[in-house]
Amino acid sequence: MKELAVGIDIGGTHTVFGLVDKLGNCLAHNRMYTRDFDTFSDFVSTLSRRIKSLEIPNQTNFKVIGIGVGAPNADYKKQTIENASNLSWEGILPLGNLLRENFGLPVKVTNDANASAMAEMLYGGADGMKNFMVLTLGTGLGSGIVVNSEIVYGHSGFAGELGHIIARPEGRQCGCGRYGCLETYVSATGIKRTVSKLLAKYSFKSELRGIPFNRMSAKKLADAAYRGDEIALESFEYTGKILGIALANVVAINNPEAIFLAGGLSKAGELLLKPTQHHMEENLLSVYKGKTILKITSVNGNSGILGSAAMIWNLI
Repeated sequence: MKELAVGIDIGGTHTVFGLVDKLGNCLAHNRMYTRDFDTFSDFVSTLSRRIKSLEIPNQTNFKVIGIGVGAPNADYKKQTIENASNLSWEGILPLGNLLRENFGLPVKVTNDANASAMAEMLYGGADGMKNFMVLTLGTGLGSGIVVNSEIVYGHSGFAGELGHIIARPEGRQCGCGRYGCLETYVSATGIKRTVSKLLAKYSFKSELRGIPFNRMSAKKLADAAYRGDEIALESFEYTGKILGIALANVVAINNPEAIFLAGGLSKAGELLLKPTQHHMEENLLSVYKGKTILKITSVNGNSGILGSAAMIWNLI
């Protein structure tokens, strides 16, 4: 009987999940809207039903051996989500316990960016690297840090919240309640806010003027930028500048061999990568210049699903 692990990636907008084999092949997957549920228990119950209904083409004889989850503000040690600013539920959410009740299987919970870092290490461009970082650029900004081949969890399990370092003192209000957090500038949501400011600042024509804020997306911005839209191009330059400066500071702390960009915003490719690389190198201390690779993730598939499932294979 084929053994499979469940990988779940809980995001601020979508939750994706799939069945993954030991080699990192996702054999079946699906998604649902994270924000469609009033209570967290309803969310987990529906998620559990959807997972149990997953079918693999031409494969009926398989066994699920465990559930791995990547989620924002997840506590690896307590298996909980705690006061996640990008989720609609407040307080401490007993994710691990609820999933164990629904499945009766081993459950591992970690920060979503930590799961992506694990996927990068096992199935992507960080193969063989001992010191690297993965940034997940989605609704918010997460980061998974690997030092000496180990995920960094920190004293209380919450290490790696790069999205909540202060990039602009007294800047944009963040969902966490503070002002100027990096993710309010560098994320799919952050770049939309940048576009709104640029549209108000400049009067020249832009195809983005006809798109309401709630219909704007990183893909639409990238498409407009590749067509030469000045507002779209400026939004990526501004975003890359803020991210590059932040990464120059990060490199001075943990000196990674590489930094990988993942998540929806990273699909803009060179539009984001080029200005980020320029501003990172420009602001690096001389001893670090030219020594850190910056690139888009090379994980084939959803890194959150694959990395979360990998926790179960490591456990087994």
